[in-house]
Amino acid sequence: MKRKDGDGLLERLQNILSHAGVASRRHAAEMIAEGRVTVDGLVVREPGARFDPAKAAIAVDGKAVAAAEKKRTIVLYKPAGVLSTMDDPFGGETVADLVKGIPERLVPVGRLDKESEGLLLMSNDGDLTLRLTHPRYEHEKRYMVKAAGRWNDDKLRVLRGSVRMPDGYMTRPVPVRVVSGPENNVTTLEFVLGEGRKRQIRYMCSAAHLVVVSLKRVAVGSFGLPPELKPGEWRDLSQAEIDSLLGKGQSGRKPK
Repeated sequence: MKRKDGDGLLERLQNILSHAGVASRRHAAEMIAEGRVTVDGLVVREPGARFDPAKAAIAVDGKAVAAAEKKRTIVLYKPAGVLSTMDDPFGGETVADLVKGIPERLVPVGRLDKESEGLLLMSNDGDLTLRLTHPRYEHEKRYMVKAAGRWNDDKLRVLRGSVRMPDGYMTRPVPVRVVSGPENNVTTLEFVLGEGRKRQIRYMCSAAHLVVVSLKRVAVGSFGLPPELKPGEWRDLSQAEIDSLLGKGQSGRKPK
């Protein structure tokens, strides 16, 4: 239970930052330990130090932290060609341009390559972001991929096996199945990833001498891309959908 201080409630500093949408609790604790956070002008290095968020003047890297926003999570149908970042120094279109009317400071939950499309969650809930992005929770993500190249069963064996990433990391074998084709030398495939390394599917296809024509994320855990959404459109998630994503339903495994 939180301790009371006059009319206010004292909260752990790392929780205050998380609730304000600055970072997950784990990342907030790291920022505090690095001396990047001040309270009333003084550096605080203890993540568990308690303060009244309604009274304390908190700043990160010299920038004031606003009062905690109401938690909000949306699902966006990210179109191909749009960056999964909130800004681009080169002036490219980002997901921030697609959600300009939202007053809360939402950030992408995970990533989706510029060339890829489909389901992208955005949230100001640091705990939810951590639960959906940390590898130990193993939230599976499902993708529909159109790949060009001469097809045979050996390619499916390669796709289902491990692949070495550019940094030397060997991925785990993943379920891959043929959905349709090949037609005009293009095969539609379904990938189910638990790791989600950057550009992993593209490297997997390259290892099988296939070229990705299109890549669409269609589900995170048991939550699928809403069929009513068109590229560039979004909607809020219901509490029941959020609970399911957090493992209170059947999606998402318990941490190891």
